[in-house]
Amino acid sequence: MKKTLLLSALLLALGAWYMTDNDDWKAKVSPELLEQLETGQEKELIIVFHSQADVSASRQMATKEARGQYVYQVLSAEAAQVQSEVAALLRAAKVSYRSFFVVNAIHTKGNLSLVSSLAARAEVAQILPNPQVLLDTPQSEQSDVNEISFRNELEWGLEKIGVQQVWDMGFTGQGVVVGGQDTGYDWEHPAIMNKYRGWDGANAEHDYHWHDAIHEINPLHGDTTNDASLNPCGLDSPVPCDDNNHGTHTMGTMVGDLSDEDKHIGVAPDAKWIACRNMERGYGSPASYIECFEWFLAPTDISGENPDPTMAPHVIANSWSCPEMEGCNPDNFALMQTAVDNLKASGVVVVVSAGNSGSNCSTVNTPSAIFDNSFTIGATASNDTIAGFSSRGPVLVDGSGRLKPNVSAPGVGIRSCVRNGGYATFSGTSMAGPHVAGLVALLISAEPALAGQVEMIEEIIEQTAKPMLSDQDCGEFSGLEIPNAVYGYGRVSAIDAVHEALNTTGLNNNETANDLIVYPNPATSNVVFIKEQLNGDATFEVYNAAGQSVHRSSWNTPVKAIDISEWANGIYIYHLQGEGQLETGKLIKK
Repeated sequence: MKKTLLLSALLLALGAWYMTDNDDWKAKVSPELLEQLETGQEKELIIVFHSQADVSASRQMATKEARGQYVYQVLSAEAAQVQSEVAALLRAAKVSYRSFFVVNAIHTKGNLSLVSSLAARAEVAQILPNPQVLLDTPQSEQSDVNEISFRNELEWGLEKIGVQQVWDMGFTGQGVVVGGQDTGYDWEHPAIMNKYRGWDGANAEHDYHWHDAIHEINPLHGDTTNDASLNPCGLDSPVPCDDNNHGTHTMGTMVGDLSDEDKHIGVAPDAKWIACRNMERGYGSPASYIECFEWFLAPTDISGENPDPTMAPHVIANSWSCPEMEGCNPDNFALMQTAVDNLKASGVVVVVSAGNSGSNCSTVNTPSAIFDNSFTIGATASNDTIAGFSSRGPVLVDGSGRLKPNVSAPGVGIRSCVRNGGYATFSGTSMAGPHVAGLVALLISAEPALAGQVEMIEEIIEQTAKPMLSDQDCGEFSGLEIPNAVYGYGRVSAIDAVHEALNTTGLNNNETANDLIVYPNPATSNVVFIKEQLNGDATFEVYNAAGQSVHRSSWNTPVKAIDISEWANGIYIYHLQGEGQLETGKLIKK
């Protein structure tokens, strides 16, 4: 062991000496970070590796548990192998660090000498700063909810999306786990205490239910020491705690019980919750967000050990943003994008608030709202108009031009719980996102086979949203078409989404063993169907959501390919019927 550390120290010293004559390493270092290092500063940084594991095969796995286990095993094995030599150098230099696997990267601190040695290594792709990020705070815009008649026992947002009708059907989020990463959570608040997965009604157990990604006092507060007493929750809190109110408010909208006004505040009141604190009094960083993403993929005990992907939630709400003015830019977008991609691949729905930078076009411009695999949510008022602050698409900051938001939800004048047993009314897309996370819980409680089927869940919510039009055109997206860059597919409808989930066949077929493989799914053009065992000739037919046949052919070989590029986007049902066999399932065209 001593020989290994001595060799690593020698290599580190040789690397620093070599860098005096070779500046190629500088191309891997963020210019902003390099400028700071060259003044003699030691800075927080993130080492990003070239190798990023491919977990796309998880889409062919039938259960959420299988998806989660596969993604965790592949990612953790890749990180352990690729990061080993860099980790050894950091240990030799006596530098503390945190290794990530949800994205193949390491978070640490270093000076110019250390960074030059690390950047010279072939396996290192980039070395980026870890900028501190300010919470996208709630807005002051209010809604006159008295203009419209709502049930006295429900907060207006719940009534607007039709949760009472879903509850009356017996679906209240039971059996579903929601997650939140935010400013923390007051777990003993009476509105959410009984919904915490770590509370059994008599005793609390926080292993696998809570993680604190805040290990230091944020310097942007102006504090000159890393004194934990400066934060009301301290650092590395062993129990759920909220140092801001924002997180507790969002959790109340997802799963909360009755308020002080005896109104229901939570969309899915029988779902359970787990959580991660990613901000220190409203300030986070890419590293703290990634740490929480990773914990949700495979929650750990309080010591951060023994990760278990079977304890992952079904959906997480992200009511935060990382703006360019705070240091997030196209150079480091890929970090969080990879984390979101991998978390979704594991079977977790990633709900993200669109941001409060409206009302101009292309104001959906911050991670994680900009990413394709984030389910991005705009905010509406009680009269179903878009909130003035709600950010619009399309996304231009990364050059993609992709349409955002995906859908919209109530986000103006939302009353929910806050710290110390209180209640407050906030406005923002931060309030809209939790409505949709709660809706995901309702869908899975209504149709448990949806668990882990992220693409299908998102498609159902989009296709059943109430279409909303706008006189605002953004780029190539007309406000008079669906979807548009203002509302997305429209304002979500819980009752319509649940009806769609229940009426769409193919999720649970107990009469036949379905071993038909579909790849890719969702798809945009060519789709391959694989059926290894065929009992003679069979008939293959595909129907659209209206029940109309869009494809019919015979099938007598193990592999069949069809072109769906001309089909409209949406959910399709396929049937393979032959002698003594019937298989059916869903195909999504995007």
